[in-house]
Parts: sequence; structure tokens; C-alpha cells
Amino acid sequence: MLFFILPFTVNAQTVKKLPRSVEKTGSEDYTTAILWEQHSGEYRALAFQAFNFARLSLDAILLKDTVERPKCVIVDIDETMLDNSPFQGYELRKGFSYNEKDWNNWTSKGIADTVPGALSFIKYAASRGVETFYVSNRMVTEHDGTLKNLVDKGFPFADDAHLLLKSTTSDKEPRRQLIMSKYNVLLLCGDNLSDFSNIYYREGKNVKEQVDRAPELFGTRFIMLPNAMYGDWEKQFYPDKKLDERGRSKERIDALKTY
Repeated sequence: MLFFILPFTVNAQTVKKLPRSVEKTGSEDYTTAILWEQHSGEYRALAFQAFNFARLSLDAILLKDTVERPKCVIVDIDETMLDNSPFQGYELRKGFSYNEKDWNNWTSKGIADTVPGALSFIKYAASRGVETFYVSNRMVTEHDGTLKNLVDKGFPFADDAHLLLKSTTSDKEPRRQLIMSKYNVLLLCGDNLSDFSNIYYREGKNVKEQVDRAPELFGTRFIMLPNAMYGDWEKQFYPDKKLDERGRSKERIDALKTY
């Protein structure tokens, strides 16, 4: 008896029937970044390191502080206090890097876990008489789920007065200035440079050059958390804001340094 093995070919119709999660959409570029944050000891070590520096810097600043105003720290929320990597993994399985409806659904649940070391640091700051303001570019419509998440995880000062979300601009400077008008801000924590100053936010600026101009701020006044999953740093690759996932993937490949 003879057996014939027929070659298997995949035509366009077959590909269209595949689940989106196994199609190559460009979003799979983020797989390693998400896995790194979720599973690596290195990510946890860097997060702990950041908050160890935050604690040491806070102590050093308090020793020299003579300003007669209430003291506070300003922190970002996403990938600084709360870990959204499950959302990023959910999106990747659907073939996206971000979908606004999915994001709003995720934040409304209020179930994000804490970034390693974050809660411990905020509690330590509170023990030193230092308040915390949570300044996030989550929309004001996400207030309830966000506040629930912070309260459920036990973050000090998780209340309406200390939670400043986005209403119009993504530039956090006006919200920081509002806090600074009443408080002595000792340090800031974030995963994005614009969490610290709008020097890093303004379009057209060479952000790397701005960082190099004041390296002494990092680890002292500015506490940077690791986040390879997303951030403002990516925007430089997408001059065409209408690019789809595949288009953005191509731009990322073209921007790679090589030899």
C-alpha cells in the first residue's frame, strides 16, 4: 500500500480564519517586555532598588529640610504604584498593544497588583509625616476604579484630595504646580520622564540630552521605575500617528541601531 503525503499550503482564506492571537499583527513585539516584567527577578530587583533609593533620599532630604510647609511626595500610578502587565498581556493575546475600551474595563475592576516595593515606601513616607499625591494620566472617568484599587491595596492618602487624574492635558505640570503651591515636594516617583518635569514632556526636545544635563537628579529627587512595555519614548518612532500595529512594528525595526 502506497501513502502519499500532500504538501500543506496556507492560502489567504485560511489565514483569515486563524484566531487573532496567533496572527502576526506587530503587537507580538511586546511579548518579551511583558514576560520580563511578569516573571523576571531582575524586574523585581530594579523596582526594589528604586524604592530603596527613594527611602534613602527621603531620609537625606528630611534631614536638611527647613521649609515651613506640609511635606509630600508625588507619584505616578501605572507601572509605578500599580502593575498593569496583566492588561498588557490580555491585549497582546488579542493582537493589540492598546485598546481604550479594554483599558477602561481593566481600570474599572480595580484589581491591579502593586509594583514591588511601592506600598512599603509610601507607608514609610507616611510614617515620617510625609503625604503622598497620586498624579496619573488615567482619565477622571476612571476615578472610582482607580481609588478602589489604591484603597484595597492599603495605600496611605488614597482619597479624593490626593488623587489627581487627567481631565484635559497629559502634561502633569499644572497638577504638580497646584500641589507645590501648598506643599514642599520632596521627591517624585514615576516610570515615564514626564512624571518628573515637563522639560521631558515638551515636543521637539531631545529627551536623552535633557536627562544627560542633570543626571544627579535620578535616584535622589527623581525615582525612576523600570517599564519596557510602553511609554512616551516610543512616540519618536511614529511620526505618522495613524499607523496600525504592523506599521508601528516596521518603524521600530527601522529604528534599531546595528552595524
